[in-house]
Amino acid sequence: MQNVLEMSGICKSFPGVRALHNVSFSLRKGEVHALMGENGAGKSTLIKVITGVYEKDAGQILVDGKAIHFRSPQDAQNFGVGAVYQEIMLCPNLTVAENLFIGRGQHALVNWKQMKEKAAQLLRSLDIPARPTQQLSSCSLAVQQMIAIARAIDMNCRILILDEPTSSLDEEEVQKLFRLMRELKARGVGIIFVTHFLDQVYEISDRITVLRNGEFIGEYEAASLPQFELVSKMMGKALDDVSQIKKEKSASIQRGVPVYEAVGLSSTAGIKPFDFTIHKGEVNGFIGLLGSGRSEAARAIYAADKVIGGEVKVNGKKVKIREPMHAMKLGIGYLPEDRKSDGIIADLSVRENIILALQVLKGFFKPFSRKQAEVFAEEYIKSLSIKTASTSTPVKSLSGGNQQKVIIARWLLTHPEYLILDEPTRGIDVGTKVEIQKLVLKLAREGVSITFISSEIEEMLRTCSRLIVMKDREIAGELSGENMTERDIMHVIAGGGTKS
Repeated sequence: MQNVLEMSGICKSFPGVRALHNVSFSLRKGEVHALMGENGAGKSTLIKVITGVYEKDAGQILVDGKAIHFRSPQDAQNFGVGAVYQEIMLCPNLTVAENLFIGRGQHALVNWKQMKEKAAQLLRSLDIPARPTQQLSSCSLAVQQMIAIARAIDMNCRILILDEPTSSLDEEEVQKLFRLMRELKARGVGIIFVTHFLDQVYEISDRITVLRNGEFIGEYEAASLPQFELVSKMMGKALDDVSQIKKEKSASIQRGVPVYEAVGLSSTAGIKPFDFTIHKGEVNGFIGLLGSGRSEAARAIYAADKVIGGEVKVNGKKVKIREPMHAMKLGIGYLPEDRKSDGIIADLSVRENIILALQVLKGFFKPFSRKQAEVFAEEYIKSLSIKTASTSTPVKSLSGGNQQKVIIARWLLTHPEYLILDEPTRGIDVGTKVEIQKLVLKLAREGVSITFISSEIEEMLRTCSRLIVMKDREIAGELSGENMTERDIMHVIAGGGTKS
């Protein structure tokens, strides 16, 4: 089968960092090729070289057998390269139609009627539940992701790059995307697929290329590479951490006294009144389909959304938590679902991001000295193995997994009694996922109470000792012990209730 894209000897460096060294990659017409590696392996850098965002330092790129040098994203687009990046890169203040066609007009005057009609046709063809005139910010993250994919597909691309396209999608939407990918394969489009969901790699991919530490490890037929071997190649070592997590979970299933209790809690986000308790040293979790209310429940606990009803006790004392600052002062920390908009402050350094929560508690008129801030930052960079050139590196320069660790470090520095982690491992590599899961269980053994939320059922089962199943923004059931299996979770979500 003919290669639509060939890359060889690709090198790219940044000040103090060698991002890519002698990397090779090939993409055939009509195939899905998974690009795999841990965060920091060089996947995003290679993608940005392909799309003209970065100019390579060395190496060769061939498109349809011809040597090409992309100097800009427009160059890449002209050769049929389309991309949807991990973070949604659209304009929330514009309409859906404007986002689909922005930057593609050839004339000063835009035919708005024609644009809306074409947008409506495109949305219908992909079964995307959005209107052309609807403001993008009013769409869910999942719909925004689908719109970004629709924009790339409509540009008649021959090489389509999907960087974590399923991270905000539920199972039904994932299957819808996969059907579309298979249709594009049949038309001869070559698709580069980047994801951290290993099951999805094997469901849709024909070949797999593995990068590690900016270097090419190998290229494999998906059908001949067992999942366990793939993980080992990505990490550069044998993987026995999953079984270790199970042992650590078994050792940490102990319930202490209630740390946080809520009765009839509800918020302006539409979450229906619910009762909730977490004990000292317990790891529990909210689980459910996308839109079930799992994140809204967590935000109500932290008062990230306005609380409109319910009674709350912290350590047995009745309190009123009206805003996140009240929660922070009571020893509650919260890692939000969307790290880009609600978590990191992109233009600040790693050091400034780590000390942020503690500085808020202390007061901005009592700033930490640079020396003290350095001590705090260096302690957690070391303990959480955060990969950064220095404490002064802008946090936006870090990989997604390392950004997530910075936010976790921010809260650990406040020594919380109760920590809420909403999708702490979404969009990060297998190795970092395992590190975070082990950290959660370690904190629980040290007495920290943790509410864990993840879209991955297996991860929830590995990490939590009790699960609260959400459906239609209310609690549908609670599972623990022998009744806490994937089958039981799906039974409750399907309306079967909790087994007795």
